[in-house]
Amino acid sequence: MSLQEQFGKDVLLTGWGHSRFGKLTEETLESLIVQVATEAIANAGIEPGQIDEIYLGQFNSGMMPLAFPSSLALQVSADLANVAATRVENACASGSAAFQQGTKSLLAGTAKTVLVIGAEKMTHAGADVVGAGLLGADYDMAGKASTTGFTGLFAEVAKHYGKRYGDGTLGDVLGSIAAKNHRNGVDNPFAQLRKDLGEDFCRTVSDKNPMVADPLRRTDCSPVSDGAAAVVLSTSPTGGATAPVRLAGFGHANDFFPASRRDPVAFNATRVSWQRALTMAGVGLAGLDFAEVHDCFTIAELLMYEAMGLTEPGQGARAIEEGWVYKDGKLPINVSGGLKAKGHPVGATGVSQHVIAAMQLTGTAGSMQLANPRRAAVQNMGGVGIANYVSVLESV
Repeated sequence: MSLQEQFGKDVLLTGWGHSRFGKLTEETLESLIVQVATEAIANAGIEPGQIDEIYLGQFNSGMMPLAFPSSLALQVSADLANVAATRVENACASGSAAFQQGTKSLLAGTAKTVLVIGAEKMTHAGADVVGAGLLGADYDMAGKASTTGFTGLFAEVAKHYGKRYGDGTLGDVLGSIAAKNHRNGVDNPFAQLRKDLGEDFCRTVSDKNPMVADPLRRTDCSPVSDGAAAVVLSTSPTGGATAPVRLAGFGHANDFFPASRRDPVAFNATRVSWQRALTMAGVGLAGLDFAEVHDCFTIAELLMYEAMGLTEPGQGARAIEEGWVYKDGKLPINVSGGLKAKGHPVGATGVSQHVIAAMQLTGTAGSMQLANPRRAAVQNMGGVGIANYVSVLESV
């Protein structure tokens, strides 16, 4: 049973906008929000006054002084005066959290057209401020000093994985994931890192690719980024620049916050969010043509292969070694370059993933374009497998 069959109405992505990701010193949080919101509204073929509600995904966590940005989208047009606007925060999944809140407004019937925005400004803040802000998303390390920050947390995940399943060639596998995503990022005009680094470089510790937190090297880590993305959600087509994209199903699951209450490598709530989304959409993995997943670190993408059911636990390496997740594989993963190469402006990431998927499904992805994809999944995660969101999108 699809979302449309379950709720008796469609949720359509009818327009979208996307900024470049990177160190955008000339941009402010406001200018980024206005840029992508303006693009999304125009792309949807509607007027600003047709927006019933706005949801803005932003993490912030002390990385910038302005902590109340919900009304910034109103700067697009005076016609947005008095529109309900809400900031949504769920760590690195803030963008997808905003997307699902917008979806639920449509399903509840309290809105017919919703503007969802994800945005973040990070690069202006010092490394210590960014590190402390991100650690605010961890129960055990929030407010504590750390030399490795969130990288250290995912390095511990990688170590647990190696102990349970054998270290073997884990470093090489993670290097191959990094190299794949860097190569894909070359074709993404929005990406922060557009350079094909090659497997040898990504697999090797060097002066240019130092170990950040053993076993994770610099190429295993997503960069600090600025950027924004926006999407218009509607219950019916709006006559936009492209055909709309349908939301076929969605899932959300949270795990316990303390690390002591979680299996460090199972990502159980992530698995549940996948199951919920696929069940609502009435499809299995075989029904997907590609997926954009949350590879904040390469070990996260490896674990995603297992959480989504592409491989059995402990066998995620097969997906990369046998070529399943490359552009020409049976389920391309992170054709955009993922967080690894595209960048990770925290609040923008989830919305960006939906926009990139919508571009693919409407044949407007340019150099990133796959051959005639019909259905995709988007997976976004906050914390170390804590807040988990999955969407299944399909062409109309």
